[in-house]
Amino acid sequence: MSRTVDGTAHTSAPVLAAYRYCETVTGQQARNFAYGIRLLPGEKRQAMSALYAFSRRVDDIGDGDLDPAVKQVRLEETRALLGRIRDGEVEQDDTDPVAVALADAARRFPLPLGGLDELIDGVLMDVRGETYETWDDLKDYCRCVAGAIGRLSLGVFGTVPGARDAEHASEYANTLGLALQLTNVLRDVREDAANGRSYLPAEDLAKFGCSAGFQGSRPPEGSDFTGLVHFEVRRARALFDEGFRLLPMLDRRSGACVAAMAGIYRRLLERIAADPEAVLRGRVSLPGREKAYVALRGLAGLDARQVARGRA
Repeated sequence: MSRTVDGTAHTSAPVLAAYRYCETVTGQQARNFAYGIRLLPGEKRQAMSALYAFSRRVDDIGDGDLDPAVKQVRLEETRALLGRIRDGEVEQDDTDPVAVALADAARRFPLPLGGLDELIDGVLMDVRGETYETWDDLKDYCRCVAGAIGRLSLGVFGTVPGARDAEHASEYANTLGLALQLTNVLRDVREDAANGRSYLPAEDLAKFGCSAGFQGSRPPEGSDFTGLVHFEVRRARALFDEGFRLLPMLDRRSGACVAAMAGIYRRLLERIAADPEAVLRGRVSLPGREKAYVALRGLAGLDARQVARGRA
């Protein structure tokens, strides 16, 4: 990136091409995420797409069909690439468009790139097949794979000058990431079981008679599956309530982006709460018109004002 004589940013053709590649990946692979970042101005939207494309690469390694040992090697190679980006060693003519875009984004914004190291750590937990005994255990995993992304996104968004409690913005961004990830865990409970994965805390599963796992469209015999889902929903709601405290600290368009993405997941959570067994029958999602409504609320600043009034 360079600057023109009037001080405006000028982006070279190779970097623009790299960003376009990342935006294509984002649009194809992450509809909810892409829905939110389209509300951002160009530079921030590009940076967010670069973050997503790098994160997607890490996730794809973890979710792929490679042998676990090969996955670990690939993930460490990706960590080494991240180190090159952090050290400013990726040039504009590098053949990896994701690296080029992320390196440029890191020059433009104060990105805590260590968060991507945490993401790699979290995906390595998946590769090793780790399970989680307690919520504190699961929270550590969620912090790596989602809270870190919240903190990285805050590096792009920034906070408005004089924002109340801005020193806690990173904590709220992390908490919002936990809320989104716990919602994902509930939504994907059957899909994860089919892939041999279990994320919900073992002590919660035992408490509600669900230790046998979820292999079909019906809950385990004699279990209180509805009670389990409602228990986790209450936990996720509390995380959303705390994480939404971030909204009044952001500028209008960044706040709209966060409100859209988080609002979609919050509504998804409420849909799961209304019909817990739906997650065993198929993938729960929101219709496009409801996503559009959530985005309009974010643009209008309704969620941010509601949070600000509540805190006042």
